[in-house]
Amino acid sequence: MAKGSHGSRQAAWEFFGAELKRRREDAAFTQVELGARVFVSGGYIGQFEQAIRKPQLDVAQRIDEVLQTGGFFERTWRKLIDDKRYADYFAAVVELERLATKICEFAPSVVPGLLQTAPYARAVTIAANPFVTDEYVDEKVSARLERASILKDATRPEYWAILHENVLRVPVGGPAAMAEQLDHVATLARERKALVTVIPCASGACASMAGTLKLMEFDDAPPTAYTETSFWGELLDDPAVVKRAQRAYDLLRGTALSPKVSLDRIESAAEDYRRCTSST
Repeated sequence: MAKGSHGSRQAAWEFFGAELKRRREDAAFTQVELGARVFVSGGYIGQFEQAIRKPQLDVAQRIDEVLQTGGFFERTWRKLIDDKRYADYFAAVVELERLATKICEFAPSVVPGLLQTAPYARAVTIAANPFVTDEYVDEKVSARLERASILKDATRPEYWAILHENVLRVPVGGPAAMAEQLDHVATLARERKALVTVIPCASGACASMAGTLKLMEFDDAPPTAYTETSFWGELLDDPAVVKRAQRAYDLLRGTALSPKVSLDRIESAAEDYRRCTSST
């Protein structure tokens, strides 16, 4: 999405917040009172009104019920979140990534989207969608690279990634694409734009092997967690569940190699792929 498009989307969220404030005040509710009725804090309501944080769909629906707005906030939410480049369950995560001050990810089998190169992203997209058009693939790859741009910003989040060694060993897109992909991950690590560690296959079973795990922290809002398997993802903000996810990540971190040893392993895998390329 171009900067102008992102700006217009932010302006739309500001409209959402202004309407929420106006209709809340018309109903004579304080932020705390409305928050109590829709099961979030008063601080959350303030962040919605300032467009600092976006509500989840169920919260927008409850706001409609409490303020008797005839589905206005649900309809507006769906329009703003409805970015067809992303799965319905992932669109809200993209918005939160832009606001996060810290992102921690675990990837059991595929390089996380925020670290992917174009050839790698293309290969992953085609593998999951072998009958789609080139236009569809280009759109998906463009969206993924746009997400990754947050790691280049001066205000980029603190970014941690734990990769299972499987990620390094599966030649997605072929040896040349994998060498480029692993070089890119290594460069981000060397430039201290990402802290990347690897869990070796020899470690055996580890926490959260069934799917990816993403933890996000924010300046003025509670942390969230996101988990995803092959066909579905779920954004979690219940404090007890997020705490369990954070514990799982701590266990993964304890199993991983040190950043230096991990970088050596990533660079060694990249060199192995380069040798495969030169020998063919």
